[in-house]
Amino acid sequence: MYTAVTFLVSLTIGLRQQRAPELTMPIKKSELYASLWKSCDELRGGMDASQYKDYVLVLLFMKYVSDKAASQKGYLLDVPNGGSFADMVVLKGDKEIGDKINKIIAKLAEANDLKGVIDVADFNDADKLGKGKEMVDRLSNLVSIFDTPALDFRSNRAEGDDLLGDAYEYLMRHFATESGKSKGQFYTPAEVSRIMAKVIGVGDARSAGQTIHDPTCGSGSLLLKAHDEAKGRAGLDLALYGQDKDNATSALARMNVILHDCITAEIAPGGSSTLANPHFRNKDGGLKTYDFVVANPPFSTKAWSNGFHPEADEFKRFEYGIPPKRNGDYAFLLHILTCLKSTGKGAVILPHGVLFRGNAEAAIRHEVVNRGYIKGIIGLPANLFYGTGIPACIIVLDKENAHARRGIFIVDASKGFIKDGNKNRLRAQDIHRIVDTFTRQLEVPRYARMVPFSEISDPKNNFNLNLPRYIDSTEPEDLQDIDGHLRGGIADRDVDALDRYWQVVPAVRPLLFESAGRAGYSRLRLPGGEIKAAILGHAEFASFNASVTTLFGQWKKANAPRLHAIKFGDHPKALIETLSEKLLATFGTARLIDPYDVYQHLMDYWTATMQDDVYLIVHAGWVDAAKPRLIVETKEQKSKEQPDFTVGKQKFKSDLIPAALLVARHFAAEQASIEALESTLGALEQQLDELKEEHGGEGGLLEDRNVSMILRHLV
Repeated sequence: MYTAVTFLVSLTIGLRQQRAPELTMPIKKSELYASLWKSCDELRGGMDASQYKDYVLVLLFMKYVSDKAASQKGYLLDVPNGGSFADMVVLKGDKEIGDKINKIIAKLAEANDLKGVIDVADFNDADKLGKGKEMVDRLSNLVSIFDTPALDFRSNRAEGDDLLGDAYEYLMRHFATESGKSKGQFYTPAEVSRIMAKVIGVGDARSAGQTIHDPTCGSGSLLLKAHDEAKGRAGLDLALYGQDKDNATSALARMNVILHDCITAEIAPGGSSTLANPHFRNKDGGLKTYDFVVANPPFSTKAWSNGFHPEADEFKRFEYGIPPKRNGDYAFLLHILTCLKSTGKGAVILPHGVLFRGNAEAAIRHEVVNRGYIKGIIGLPANLFYGTGIPACIIVLDKENAHARRGIFIVDASKGFIKDGNKNRLRAQDIHRIVDTFTRQLEVPRYARMVPFSEISDPKNNFNLNLPRYIDSTEPEDLQDIDGHLRGGIADRDVDALDRYWQVVPAVRPLLFESAGRAGYSRLRLPGGEIKAAILGHAEFASFNASVTTLFGQWKKANAPRLHAIKFGDHPKALIETLSEKLLATFGTARLIDPYDVYQHLMDYWTATMQDDVYLIVHAGWVDAAKPRLIVETKEQKSKEQPDFTVGKQKFKSDLIPAALLVARHFAAEQASIEALESTLGALEQQLDELKEEHGGEGGLLEDRNVSMILRHLV
């Protein structure tokens, strides 16, 4: 077995050297994420997540930009001599590594107008990084984590699939989680960002000259999701404009857009409030207007009017009313409305209080609703956001069709989520259900409906938009039948409530239930332990099961060729979107099965397993992706990976094809021989243990002194 496997590995290594000397095996998404998070481990203890993110992200930025400049002719950023990641690598072990890293970063910053963006973190800070050898070791280890062939960004990116951008999002999410409420507001969950990008219709953009703005852009995640939607759907690279008051956060956004290859995006310098000093102006000094605006402003900020006088606002943003002095929610909403072109569309995340609070906010709400600017409201689950645990909503704005609007489409999506640590998270199926319902304006009981203006303006509502007034999302109460409890039997109305099941398997009902001997009540015909077997064995259920299996078979047959045809350079995200949309459409006609649940199963499998395999194939091709990968180790950095094969001192991992499958398919005889030998060895070891037990005691033949004597006689 060992000889055969050794031969196989040696052969594939030889083939790789002959056929693809330039090939670097791609990194799996999961391994990229793990490598980046490992870099954070080097910094924990000396600082909290809100601080160490600045160090990790700067090194990620330096590595990415250096690799891109080295491999891409005409790259828009200039990497000067002495200002690259390679210059950092040679500093490992240098007693002045911290100061010298600062100087390297400063050179890159100066060459690309990135001062105050990438040079914020001090790599020579003894309070955070330790003194003397502790700092040297910590920074050397940190650089080593990024100095690995697996993190070679010259080759580890499928065009059109933002592997590194996704990794940046991964870090942002984890940093936000660890930073806590007071410091996690820089990040909008990617799931919410995707919903906002889709419901404003940025994917239907018509011209590359159209624009997207985020006046409170944080790390830029929301802005970039809107950009990705336009590029992915319409093939258009829309111009991006972002502003954030916090200096460190605007620096994150600047790095983020570069890591997403949106180098021309304009991110305003931090330090000034969007409300008091909007950075982007038109040629007349007024507010620049945009085709699309997305925003997740700080909730209910108290100091929103610092730096200007709303009553005398030069941009005339508050003509519908002045928001309360100690609550800026409507200040941001009115600012966004002013930033929209006459045909502009936007979406803003705000707390539910904006929907029902009174006084000045009620007056503003009345004016905004009357003008038809609010296209829809989407209620979200509580505890989604990192800066707060309170529930929020997405208010969807649309100026283009405001005059013709006759109502507001309301979705209460507060019940669809999954727990993820100490936060809630929207699943792929929750996102899809929200977007489908909103974009198609589907009326779904207890979930979504179009609410006419006549109902909103009715005196009993008086422009109060609180969602429970219009949608009762509570599940029907399970009413207890007292008479049934006292006299026995199951109320027929409870059995009737399962009508959607009886429509599919009508003969199962009389199989399970019979009259209880009095009107309105039934009883079970079978013991509880036999019910499941009776249902599963019934012909109608078998027919239903076969119909579902047939649907899956149809989807599989139609899409298997697409999987077989995956080739070098394909786009993994486009592939899974096609597969999942086809699956959702196929099961749209299924009875008793929620097609979104089926969709979620595929998306979970994609995240856990399939995406890594597809990224390997599209990067290296089927043949090279299937070859064992050499586990690279250095004296400073030992791998924790368990090898599948070992040849001499070299260790190999089979990433695409499980090692057990390789053995079963190509070395079954050798494996059977090894198993037989192992079985014989096990039996002999058992016999030896029995002999030791029987003769190993004091005076026994296998006592140490007796064994020595026997050996002397034998010799």
